[in-house]
Amino acid sequence: MAKARSLDLKDYEEGAPFDGDYDAELKKLQDRLSKLQVAHKLSLRKTMIAFEGWDAAGKGGAIQRLTATWDPRNYEVWPIAAPSFEEKSRHFLWRFWKALPIAGDIAVFDRSWYGRVLVEWVEGYIDANLRKRAFDEINEFEAQQRADGVLTIKIFLHVRADEQDKRLSARLEHKWKRWKITRDDFRNRARRDDYLTAMRDMFAETNTRWAPWHIVDGNDKKAARLAVLRIVAEQLERFVPSEPPPMDEDFLRYARTQLNGEKKPEAE
Repeated sequence: MAKARSLDLKDYEEGAPFDGDYDAELKKLQDRLSKLQVAHKLSLRKTMIAFEGWDAAGKGGAIQRLTATWDPRNYEVWPIAAPSFEEKSRHFLWRFWKALPIAGDIAVFDRSWYGRVLVEWVEGYIDANLRKRAFDEINEFEAQQRADGVLTIKIFLHVRADEQDKRLSARLEHKWKRWKITRDDFRNRARRDDYLTAMRDMFAETNTRWAPWHIVDGNDKKAARLAVLRIVAEQLERFVPSEPPPMDEDFLRYARTQLNGEKKPEAE
């Protein structure tokens, strides 16, 4: 399985702010995504969007704005936490197979199956052999979804260490956001170099042609949110038909007859 080009997080640290009318551009992208969701539903396509990134990198805010104008009947957000006892008793991909989208739906993962080769590897829950196997299993899993007609969009939100500290500090001082911070955030922060190494290996092993990574410079929140929405819109536009399916002519005539108040056709 040939990999795509290599990726380096250092290329995504500029943090340049969006140069324009943020609210207008956000609305434009959300309108575009609303139409794409309808096309996605009508064409019975299946998509999964996996978000990864640092703590406080902006995954939640990006997901909120991505789904803000979507019909909730045709998408689901899966917040992925540490596996339960039941989940740990099975293969690590088991809980993700259960969450795959049905025809017409979009599954959004706030963290994903990549926890296997990030937190589980860095924290010593798996050894080198299991990690190597996990890379192969993840690539196979994503290839299987591609073969089954599922579009996989993988987004990684990157922030510099100083920006992450600034956001963690702001959360700590905000009485309605303190709940977002846990000891795990600081444990992960202390092992940033280990995570950088794990991420480098993750990109090298799983940036495939059928499921490439899209890295977003998350150091400016507004620019990052717009970038995420733009990536999803562009990927969906390549995946769904640009024209709606034709209406059933018999039903169209029947509906117009009803709405125009004309006499119903006699049943045969």
